Amino acid sequence: MGHGNLIDGRAIAAALQGELKERIARLATLGVAPGLAFVRVGEDPASKVYVGRKEKTCAELGIVSETHVLPESTSEQDLLALLDRLNQDSRLHGILVQAPLPRHIHQERVYARVLPEKDVDGFNPVNVGKLMLGDPSGFHPCTPAGIRELLIRSGVQTSGAEVVVLGRGNIVGKPMAAMLCQKDKGANATVTICHSATRDIQAHCLRADILIAAMGVAEFVKPSMVKPGAVVIDVGVNRVADPTAKSGSRLVGDVDFAGVQPIAGLITPNPGGVGPMTIAMLMQNTVHAAETAARILQFQNK
Repeated sequence: MGHGNLIDGRAIAAALQGELKERIARLATLGVAPGLAFVRVGEDPASKVYVGRKEKTCAELGIVSETHVLPESTSEQDLLALLDRLNQDSRLHGILVQAPLPRHIHQERVYARVLPEKDVDGFNPVNVGKLMLGDPSGFHPCTPAGIRELLIRSGVQTSGAEVVVLGRGNIVGKPMAAMLCQKDKGANATVTICHSATRDIQAHCLRADILIAAMGVAEFVKPSMVKPGAVVIDVGVNRVADPTAKSGSRLVGDVDFAGVQPIAGLITPNPGGVGPMTIAMLMQNTVHAAETAARILQFQNK
């Protein structure tokens, strides 16, 4: 089937960012520049790369960003104090705390401390609750929101579709399932969540019209698990040993791409699929937060 069945996440993210540029230009006429703060704790190499990409995209779009890097040894108290300061800073419309955090810091306390209206990652319990309730005023987590956007913009029919989500994490699996089962366009699907205790994963996967792999196991999804013509979305980022690579390792997804691509109706490449969309949705959430703040300002000034 050649490469005719690739979902080009980079192209779709670029289209989305083009739409955001127009919204950012409108905000500029009101004297508002969207502001986003990144908080990184420690020197995790992957986190550095991710925050770097996000900073670069901010610069391209005209979103003002600032990055706060705290040492690995930072206390939870000091991190929470920084978040309180960022919460109060009216120039900042979004705050992103890059995972992973050091072991001695409670992730859930940190996510709950970011104001819900600045929680552009969608991890504050208020926004998680709004997602479950189908309340559109909350922020959706960026990776599942990006996947939904990929499906919509690739013309994939989700209403009534059988969706299988591999992985039940709070960042992708659970919110993805919550999003796709809502009575809404680009959703309205029948969703199954599989995980390490699922009895016959292959049987579930073979039923899927849309298969979303987000469990963090390198090349777990094999051709024998994919229904011919299914849409396959690969969220995984796994480092595997590769003696032929300069670094001695390479990154692979949760899908055996070479094996699955010939069977799939549509498939995301990895890299170049879900990753760019995650960043685009972060930018969209930040612009949306700035628009909301600008509306409140206009209302107060009337």
